[in-house]
Amino acid sequence: MRVLIVDDERLARERLIRMVGALDCYEVAGEAASGRQAIEKIKLLDPDIVLLDIRMPDMDGLTAGEHIAKLPSPPAIIYCTAFGEHAIDAYKVSAAGYLLKPVRRDALQETLSKVVKANKVQIAHIKGDGQRGKIRTHISAKTRRGIELVPLHDVCFFQADHKYVTVRHEGGELLIDDTLRDLEDEFGDLLVRVHRNALVMTDHLDGLERDVHGHYQVRMKGVEEKLDVSRRHISGLRRLVQRL
Repeated sequence: MRVLIVDDERLARERLIRMVGALDCYEVAGEAASGRQAIEKIKLLDPDIVLLDIRMPDMDGLTAGEHIAKLPSPPAIIYCTAFGEHAIDAYKVSAAGYLLKPVRRDALQETLSKVVKANKVQIAHIKGDGQRGKIRTHISAKTRRGIELVPLHDVCFFQADHKYVTVRHEGGELLIDDTLRDLEDEFGDLLVRVHRNALVMTDHLDGLERDVHGHYQVRMKGVEEKLDVSRRHISGLRRLVQRL
């Protein structure tokens, strides 16, 4: 994977260049000192991933991220900044990751690996409808501990209950502000509706079965819980499961 390093501080760029260069399966495609330079370098070098600082002169990283996302084949963006309050703004412009300075090597390697894994999950959907860069790679939730981010590939299902939607993932569950309709519009065929109150990620589908009352339920990888399937969705879900 080819990585572009973008930071207005030369020492910060050099440090990231050394760190990326020491990792297996990654190479430094180039460097830039501003958001405007980053856009030009992306067009010229076509990197897979951009490590992008936020606070820079000429054009800041968030503004650059908005422009990058509109390119025909944009790279994944990982923001690197000393200011944690920018996290929500970063994910609003489809950031694939977020690192706080000073960037640690283990955190960098973990984030790069998650970006690669998330891209593999989404690539069929992205190529099919031309929406690359327009869907999130993480789901964000406001909690007592601050903003928690769940990689999309860890999400098993979304379930609505009155005014709230719960995202169930391999590590637990969180309440989010998104509606099921918003999630359907954004993620398309990465998920499937099994009930009026539930959406399941297609890569977590494991099969269909009937309970003791003869009602259909869907099994999912990564969780023991099973969800009821409404009659109107049984035939479509059965066909989908057979193709997996």
